[in-house]
Amino acid sequence: MTDFLPSYVQGEWWTPGWVAEPVEAPESPSPSPVLSERKRDEVKGTDVRDASTGEVVTRVSTEGLDLAGALEYARTTGHASLAELTFHQRALLLKQFALALTERKDELYALSARTGATKTDSWVDIDGGIGVLFSYSGKGRRELPNGRVHVDGPVEPLSKDGSFLGRHVYTTLPGVAVQINAFNFPVWGSLEKLAPAFLAGMPTLVKPATPTGYLAEAMVRILVESGLLPEGSLQLVTGSVPDLFDHLRLGDLVGFTGSASTAEKLRQHPAVQTGGVRFTTETDSINASVLGTDAVEGTPEFNAYVRQLVAEMTTKAGQKCTAIRRAIVPRATADAVTDAVRARIAEKTVLGDPRAEGVTMGPLASTAQRDEVLRQVQKLQDAGGRVVVGSPDAPSVRHADGSTGPAPDGAFVAPLLLRFDDANVEAVHDVEAFGPVSSLLTYSTTAEAAELVARGGGSLVTSIATHDPAQAVELATRIAPFNGRMLLLDRDDARSSTGHGSPLPGLVHGGPGRAGGGEELGGIRAVLHHMQRTAVQGSPEMLTALTGVWHAGATTNAGDRHPFRKSLAELRIGDQIASDAREVTLDDIETFAHFTGDTFYAHMDEDSAAANPFFPGRVAHGYLLVSWAAGLFVDPEPGPVLANYGLENLRFITPVSPGDSIRVELTAKQITPRETDEYGEVRWDAVIRNQDEEIVATYDVLTLVSKEAVAA
Repeated sequence: MTDFLPSYVQGEWWTPGWVAEPVEAPESPSPSPVLSERKRDEVKGTDVRDASTGEVVTRVSTEGLDLAGALEYARTTGHASLAELTFHQRALLLKQFALALTERKDELYALSARTGATKTDSWVDIDGGIGVLFSYSGKGRRELPNGRVHVDGPVEPLSKDGSFLGRHVYTTLPGVAVQINAFNFPVWGSLEKLAPAFLAGMPTLVKPATPTGYLAEAMVRILVESGLLPEGSLQLVTGSVPDLFDHLRLGDLVGFTGSASTAEKLRQHPAVQTGGVRFTTETDSINASVLGTDAVEGTPEFNAYVRQLVAEMTTKAGQKCTAIRRAIVPRATADAVTDAVRARIAEKTVLGDPRAEGVTMGPLASTAQRDEVLRQVQKLQDAGGRVVVGSPDAPSVRHADGSTGPAPDGAFVAPLLLRFDDANVEAVHDVEAFGPVSSLLTYSTTAEAAELVARGGGSLVTSIATHDPAQAVELATRIAPFNGRMLLLDRDDARSSTGHGSPLPGLVHGGPGRAGGGEELGGIRAVLHHMQRTAVQGSPEMLTALTGVWHAGATTNAGDRHPFRKSLAELRIGDQIASDAREVTLDDIETFAHFTGDTFYAHMDEDSAAANPFFPGRVAHGYLLVSWAAGLFVDPEPGPVLANYGLENLRFITPVSPGDSIRVELTAKQITPRETDEYGEVRWDAVIRNQDEEIVATYDVLTLVSKEAVAA
């Protein structure tokens, strides 16, 4: 792989080669452009090198690429193909993407080693990215409707008679989701952004970082070759995109991962400032890990803290936005922590080419990155940091052939721990050496530890190692506003914990302030980030049509067939059964009380019940009424309704006294076919009323219903 790395745009692979250039034709009376061509070896490009050996892997260039055309292709063709699919159909495709990548992940692992990643590092990146696809596939089918509009929150009544309602809905943004990714996670970084955008129905253009872009290209190639991608839903641009923001417009979205300084420059572009382009960032973060005062040497918390700190320094060679940059420990424990870190690194860390047997930590992604890390280490040293573990000098490493020695063309840096006698030095809270580097700071009080965490200006994550709930609560409540995520680490979760530096698809990955303020992950929150929330006001009929959810006051259909006799193919939103009334007697209440054991005084003691401000006297059990309601609306014969699997949003509103009667209305509220099963979910709106038409109870009944009629 030494040729130019291709991009995938407008449905085909594109490589810089013969580049057309307009040239004026002077012999023409009215000059018009004609085309000349230049050979590939005249195209300007950037060499990309193996992180361990310095060997050229490939070259990248976007010279001649029609970036504006790629963006427009996404907005038109990409949007059209995704708009044909429901949330659930897109979710199933995410699962198929994950399976396609799993089948060929050995190819990705082989390339990943060239980026400097060990097998463990590659697992975090490659299998972690695949896991994100699986996670969003499951969440999409569980938490989103099998439709194209997502309803947010409850109905807002806007008129007394119920004829005018308000509702918030989410619809897909009309533009393209542009990823600008960092070099450290070329697979996971791409897939963690692709998954929520794709699920939302928004096409994606991936712009990977140059040093490891060939791994992102291989991932995209596998997806393209799978034949699963809807047309225009995913494009890849390898190389620089200096005029990208000039082509963006309202409805587009940019997710940027990289340095805070670059993010700030991009944020100032008119497309973001006044053009309506959504711009979210995840930037360098001076994350912290706090050791509690109770976690002295020999405790499980002390040991877990040291293990975690060393893991964060050495995994991906410390090239993680979530890595621990500041180890904040009690002053009395600092020497013990230093000694334990030194011993664990000596025991567990073998620095070298990831293809060599026994290597546990590889190089940085490039020699440019190596030099930048060492520059930042020098800044920390100049500010008072003393190197107490490791050395910034060029290390001896294990080579692919098993030999040991220097690697001048490799991007190697040994794990480094610096200690600051003055924890308030500005540089330690501001300078990030994006590699296997951490700084040790000390504190005396919990309040002081919290203040040191806050000095980072906003972080992606802080961990707290303590078995003292009081200390954990005090620290957590003080530092939560400065962090996107917190890990409380102790002996009870040390073995099961996913670790300080592991973002998870279901949880927020982002942070305030310096960390960028974005949410790269965060479950369905991340999906909704790619959609527009709009308040819609209208009649129940119109809101039902828009949302696919029946609203009280919209058309109902009683018909001559019980709705439980209808399969999903026959059932329609608004199909309803209105039951006859049933009287509630005192004997019924007492029988239910004795049969269930629920002899709460409100049902059995007239004087005590009457003294209760909520009851006029003895009243029927709420669960008795719900049980009777089921008997009033159910059709007992076998049929399309396969199971009742739950109630939601149950509220008891008006008490029912002996002598009152109740009746129920059950209306098909929402129909959600399951894409992979022969049945789907039907949500029914249930309303119990008394003889005075007062609402007694409201709730949703959830049933599983066959897609086709069930033979008798």
